[in-house]
Amino acid sequence: MPTPLMGLLLLISVAAVPACILVIVLMLRNPPRSLSRICAVLALIFGFSATAVYCYGWFSVTLGGPFPELCEDRHTSGAQLASLKQDFWPLRNACIYADGSTVEHVSSSINVFVYVLAGLAVAMACAAFLYRRARNIPEGTS
Repeated sequence: MPTPLMGLLLLISVAAVPACILVIVLMLRNPPRSLSRICAVLALIFGFSATAVYCYGWFSVTLGGPFPELCEDRHTSGAQLASLKQDFWPLRNACIYADGSTVEHVSSSINVFVYVLAGLAVAMACAAFLYRRARNIPEGTS
C-alpha cells in the first residue's frame, strides 16, 4: 500500500480509538443501553487498535528505521551477511546470514498483538450481531 494511505489509516485509527472509548463511557452512564451496541463499539475499538498497531509496524518496516544499520556484516557465528528481507504481512525485517541464521528487527509480538486485537474485534462484532438477532426473535419460537 502507498505510504499516504497507510498514514491516513494510522491517523484515523489513532483518532477513532479515543472517540470510541468516549462513546462507551457515555453509553455506560445511561444504563438502559442494549448490549449489542456496546459490543459493536468495543468491536470498533479493537479493530481500530489493530489497524493502528499494524500501520505503526508497517511504517517501521517501510521506512527502515534503524533496520539496515542494525545488520552486522558478520554474525556472531562468523557467517557473512547474505541478504536483507522485508515482509509486510507478517511484519518482518530480517538480516539473513550465509549459514541460514536470521536476526529479526521487528518482533513477532507486534504481529501477535495485531492478531489478538483483530480477533477480539471479530468476536465482538459477532457477539453484537448475535445479541441483536436474539433480541429480534419472537417469544415462544426456537
